[in-house]
Amino acid sequence: MWQSATVRTSLGFVLVAAACVFFADLDISGHDPWGELNRLFFGLIQPSFANLDYLGEALVRTLAFAFVGVGLGAGAGLLLALMFGSRIVRTFCAFIRAIHELFWALIFLQFFGLHPLTGVLAIAIPYAGVFGKVYAEILDESDPQPAQILPFGVGTVTALIYTRISQAWPHLTSYTYYRLECGLRSSAVLGFVGMPTLGFYLESSFSQGHYGEVGALLLLFYGMITTLRFWVRPRLVPLYLLAAPFLLGSGLPIRWDNVTRFFTEDIVPAPLRNGEGLGELWVWLLELLSTEALPGIWNTLVLTQIALVITGVLTLLLYPLGSRHFTNRLTGPLGHIVLVVLRSTPEYLLAFILLQLWGPSMLPAVVALAVHNSGIIGHLIGRRSNEITLRPDAPNGIERYAYELTPRLYGPFLAFLFYRWEIIMRETAILGILGIATLGFYVDSAIQEIRFDRAMVLILITALLNIGVDILARYLRRRLHLRHTAKSEP
Repeated sequence: MWQSATVRTSLGFVLVAAACVFFADLDISGHDPWGELNRLFFGLIQPSFANLDYLGEALVRTLAFAFVGVGLGAGAGLLLALMFGSRIVRTFCAFIRAIHELFWALIFLQFFGLHPLTGVLAIAIPYAGVFGKVYAEILDESDPQPAQILPFGVGTVTALIYTRISQAWPHLTSYTYYRLECGLRSSAVLGFVGMPTLGFYLESSFSQGHYGEVGALLLLFYGMITTLRFWVRPRLVPLYLLAAPFLLGSGLPIRWDNVTRFFTEDIVPAPLRNGEGLGELWVWLLELLSTEALPGIWNTLVLTQIALVITGVLTLLLYPLGSRHFTNRLTGPLGHIVLVVLRSTPEYLLAFILLQLWGPSMLPAVVALAVHNSGIIGHLIGRRSNEITLRPDAPNGIERYAYELTPRLYGPFLAFLFYRWEIIMRETAILGILGIATLGFYVDSAIQEIRFDRAMVLILITALLNIGVDILARYLRRRLHLRHTAKSEP
C-alpha cells in the first residue's frame, strides 16, 4: 500500500512537471553561449589572482556577515524554539523564514542603505525562523525521563539546560554548523544587492568579462566552504563571534526619519495614502493581482515544479558519489568533492552566471536550482546509505543500485525532496531579481520604481505561497509516512 501510494505520488509530480515544460521558456538565446561557457571553464582552471587587491577585504566581510547573522539567528531561534508550542510563535517563524534573505535585504536597503545592519538583519531574521523550527524539533526528540527525576525546587532554566539542552547539544551544534555553511552562501549572495561581500566583486568581474578573476573568486569561495571544518573549531567560535562585529565595516549614518517614513508612508497602499476610499483600494489590489501577482505566481509555480522533479532525478543519479557501497578509497574523496561543490554553489550565483552565458529564460534558473539542491539531498542520501549493511551475497553495480539500495532509500529521498520543495520555491521567487518573470521580478521592479506599497504586497504573497507549499509538503510526508530526523534536515 505504501509503495503504490509513493509511486503514484512520484508519477503525479513527474506528470505535472512535464506539463509545466510546455508553459516554460527554456530557450538559449545568448550570443555564443558555449564559447562563453568555455572561457569561463578556462577561467576556473587558470584563475588570475594578480589584480585581486580587494580579495582579503571581500573575504573578511563575507565571513563577518555570516558569523554575526547566523549567531544572532541561532540565539533568537533558540528562544523561539522554547516557545514553539505556541501557534503564534510557529506562525511567526513560518512567516519570517518564508521570505528570502535577498528580499529582507531589499527591504532594509530602503531605510538603512548600504549599512552593515542591512546585511546582518537580512541573514539573521529568516535564519531565526529556521533555527526556531529545527531546534524545537531537536529538543522534542530528547528523552523526557531526566526531567522527571530532578529534585524539587530546581529552576526552570536550570532544568532545561541539564535535561533537554544537554541531551540535544550535539545535534544542536551539528545543525548550527550546517547553517553557518548556508550563512556563508547567503553572505556571498548579498553582494549582488550592493553589500561588500564576494558576490559584489564576482558580479563586477563577470560583467567586465574578467573570467580569470571570476575563477579566482569562485575557487576562493569553494575553498572557504570545503575547509570549514578545519578552521571552525568549537574553541575558536566564541573568538570569531566576538571579532566579527568589528569586521563588518561601516556605512553612512542611519537616518531614523527614513525608517519612520517607510513604515508610516512608503508601504501604505497608494489609495489609502492619498485619502481615497476602500473602493479605490480594491481596484488598486485587483490591478496589482492581474498584472503582476498572478503572472508572477504562475511562473514561480511552473519553474518550481520543473526544478523540483529535475532535482529528484539528479539526486538519484548523484547519491552513489557519497555512498561507500559504490566508491572506494580513490573515488570516494572525488565523489565527496563533487557533492561539496554542487551544494556549496548558491543557486543565485549559478543562475546569474548561466543567465550571462545562455541569455534570459527559465533554463538557467532550473539548472541552478536542480544542481544546488541535488548536491544537498545527494549528500544526505549518500550518508544515509552508509548506514545500511548489505548481505554478503549482495549484487554489485547497477543491480545493487536498482534493487538493493535505491528502493530502501526512496522513502528518505522523498522526505528530503518534499522538505526542499518550499526552499526551492523561495529561491525561485528571488531569482526573479535576475530578470526571470517570477514574483521576485515584480518585487524588484516595484522597488526600482519606488513603489514600496506594491513591493510589500508582492512579498507578502510570496511568503503566503511558500507557507502553503510547506503545509502541502508536510501533509504529503505524513500521508506517505515519510520520516527524516530533525538533526539531519537539509
